[in-house]
Amino acid sequence: MPEPFDTRYPTRYDMSYDMTEATAPADRGGGPVDLAVSGPPTLTGGPRHLRRLWRKNSGRRSGGPAGAAAGRGLWSDAWHDLRRNPVFILSALIILFLVVIAIWPQLIASGNPYHGDLAKAQDGPAPGHPFGYDLQGRDVYTRTVYGARTSITVGICATLGAALLGSVLGGLAGYFGGWWDALLSRVADVFFAIPILLGGLVFLSVVTSGSVWPVVGFIVLLGWPQISRIARGSVVTVKEHDYVQAARALGASGGRTLLRHVAPNAVAPVIVVSTIALGTYISLEATLSFLGVGLKPPTVSWGIDISSAATQIRNAPHMLMWPAGALSITVLAFIMLGDAVRDALDPKLR
Repeated sequence: MPEPFDTRYPTRYDMSYDMTEATAPADRGGGPVDLAVSGPPTLTGGPRHLRRLWRKNSGRRSGGPAGAAAGRGLWSDAWHDLRRNPVFILSALIILFLVVIAIWPQLIASGNPYHGDLAKAQDGPAPGHPFGYDLQGRDVYTRTVYGARTSITVGICATLGAALLGSVLGGLAGYFGGWWDALLSRVADVFFAIPILLGGLVFLSVVTSGSVWPVVGFIVLLGWPQISRIARGSVVTVKEHDYVQAARALGASGGRTLLRHVAPNAVAPVIVVSTIALGTYISLEATLSFLGVGLKPPTVSWGIDISSAATQIRNAPHMLMWPAGALSITVLAFIMLGDAVRDALDPKLR
């Protein structure tokens, strides 16, 4: 066993002394001594130079940039990866453009989506009207731009509603378990058994309103079970971690533990699934409108325009091509965004 250090070695008042590189005298049989510790020593009331020395050695052990990267959290790492992912950048730019024209369509379309000139019905592209005219002589370009507002509104509202309802119910079921978990699982199974298109035909056929809210309500009604199942599984996994058990041991209440420790670490899968589902909900709204049970005229919707153009695909293919193309690009952008977010938040890929 190495003997105590020789008094000739630097004392604790030597500001250049490095605690991590201290060695015992070679003539006394001592080898290198590792004084690195897992946590800072008790410095309350101690000399200032010890605190500076600890900060210097801690930074040295962190390994510079690598140590800084290791100190980032899940969300910082995810944002670091997303900024360098071309799929995320492309999809985010497309979605940003769609949101802007949904809020301010007049920025790129100065016409009136409801104004029609029957003399120009089914006419092709013309100066000032690059997408041509529909069956009622309305500008297809203007209606395509204004249709983004309806689709984005339905998609965002339905996703927020389904994510909020599913996260709350699934999180409570996964955290508390017992009869609440069993009851929620059986109720979710009932909703999973309902075919979504058949449910839409039955539910929306009795609704006379042509606004977006009945469609949003129907999507939330059949969309929350998927989110709740994801949230439940994530909470069940997170609540078994050591830091959650430590919070309970320190006397934290169930509500505080759920809100402060479990929910922030269990929300990532819900965000990923909700992002992908948003594109699916936009496609579902267009499908229901195409079948005549979703949105109804005079509401401007891509699904309504596709439905009216389907019978004239041979005579005027431009009437179908542009709203269908806008719908496909929008759905694809949200699915690509969800895939990029999933890859960034998945710890198995790190």
